[in-house]
Amino acid sequence: MDKKMMMIIGAVAAIAIVAIGAFALMGGSHDDDPTHLTVAAHSNMKEPEAGFNPLTGWGCGHMNYNPLVQSCLFKTDSNGTIVPDLATDYSIEDDGKTWVVNVRDDVIFSDNSTFDAKDVAFTFNTAKDTETDLDLTNLDKVTAVNDTCVKFELVEPRSTFIYDLRYVGIVPEEYDNATYGENPIGTGPYVLDHWDKGQQAIFKVNDNYYGDKPYFTQVTMLFPEESTWLELAKSGQVDVVPVATSALNQSVDGYQFVEKSAGRAQGVSFPYLEDTGEVTNESGWKIGNNVTADKAIREALNVGVNRQQMCDEIFSGHATPEYTSTDTRDYANPDAAVQDGNVDEAKQILKDGGWEDTDGDGIVEKNGTKASFDLYYPPDYLDRQSLATVFAEQAKEIGIEVNLVGADWDTIYANMYSSAALMQQTSPDPYKSIYQQYHSKAPDEFYMNPGLYNNSASDALMEEAMQSTDLNAANALWAQSALVNGGGWGPAGDAPFAWLVNYNYNYFIKDGIDIGNQPDGLGNDFLINICEWTRTTA
Repeated sequence: MDKKMMMIIGAVAAIAIVAIGAFALMGGSHDDDPTHLTVAAHSNMKEPEAGFNPLTGWGCGHMNYNPLVQSCLFKTDSNGTIVPDLATDYSIEDDGKTWVVNVRDDVIFSDNSTFDAKDVAFTFNTAKDTETDLDLTNLDKVTAVNDTCVKFELVEPRSTFIYDLRYVGIVPEEYDNATYGENPIGTGPYVLDHWDKGQQAIFKVNDNYYGDKPYFTQVTMLFPEESTWLELAKSGQVDVVPVATSALNQSVDGYQFVEKSAGRAQGVSFPYLEDTGEVTNESGWKIGNNVTADKAIREALNVGVNRQQMCDEIFSGHATPEYTSTDTRDYANPDAAVQDGNVDEAKQILKDGGWEDTDGDGIVEKNGTKASFDLYYPPDYLDRQSLATVFAEQAKEIGIEVNLVGADWDTIYANMYSSAALMQQTSPDPYKSIYQQYHSKAPDEFYMNPGLYNNSASDALMEEAMQSTDLNAANALWAQSALVNGGGWGPAGDAPFAWLVNYNYNYFIKDGIDIGNQPDGLGNDFLINICEWTRTTA
């Protein structure tokens, strides 16, 4: 491990606080009731500023996870299959724009009011008009046909709409936006008992829950900083704690190290367009980069970097090489990947593309332009900071200079159309992981398609996949869009990204806790099957 990496890890270690202090700072309290569970939320499941409200993003949107208080129309079973929850079944009409969902007639909310189709219609109609990262812009309207039947009418066909039905928690029609976040009412297995903002939220069993009652009658969720995770585990008073990158080689007495896959692809986005002086209409953000717009640069980086080395050095082997951002999904295309770790081949790609080091400084140039660009990354995330550092070091070996810029997300978004950015892709929904990420569209000043990639042949396949009413047929089309006519969004095509690693979610889980049979690929949602969890030793 090089000195720079040691400095990063050392800086994190230096700010760690003592174990008992860490737990106390989080407002944690400990008792001996074996049916009480205390968990620390990871960085991608942060405390919700607007409260525990699915209409403002709790449980859905950018990161999908079990909302605890609410339940959804569908859920994911232990095999990773989407199955009914509040719903009983669904059908899609031939036009692909009308989805009919039948719902249960034996469910009541935590406030003893009756659940029916009108609550579903209200939830989705309200959610589509709410300012949040939950994208329901393709939803036209939702109508309760009767008490147990809901009709969803879409603007355009969307084969991926099942994921919205899977992740949006249902709220009652009597919803009050001003108070709901702090006093949520739902049909899920838990109710919010109280919320100490900035510290913890305590959930207790919902006596009205229609499913199997959970063993854990109380769940205390802490919202700690990453720098305290290891000390929280060492305190012995927290049952489940995420493992930071700096602690992947650590062990904690009384805890098991549990590794969960999540399809968490991390990599570098490249501005795909040349710098012509164009800026975005809304904020005037610069568009284009004459270095990364050259395919030889993008291709050389994809071929020349050593992904396995990154997995070993940064993640202590708790990651796998990632090439396309969808390597672990049902719609993956292995033909779109490349063989990496070949510095000589990468240098030849650059030479064939007209990039040569003529002044002997180790950095290639072309027509007087140095192969140099900025890479923005969020320094608050140690994994991404470390990944950016190693990527820059490996890029230099093939003659490309990568200048690291640590910045907040607002700054990253403002520069992503003209500079590279360290990004992450986790969603199992191909609309988010493929369509939004690679389909050509005007700059929307959002994090999707940060390089403004565009390929008409790839676009056509994505659009066909969206309109399919057959999920398997749609998956085949998604896969084809990664590599088409020598192009496509995979690294063997146009290479608009250099995806690098698939970083697993890792947890310290106290001995004696059985988390049941969790589905693969959803490790970010560590409470997905909380109703199956038990404590086998008191």
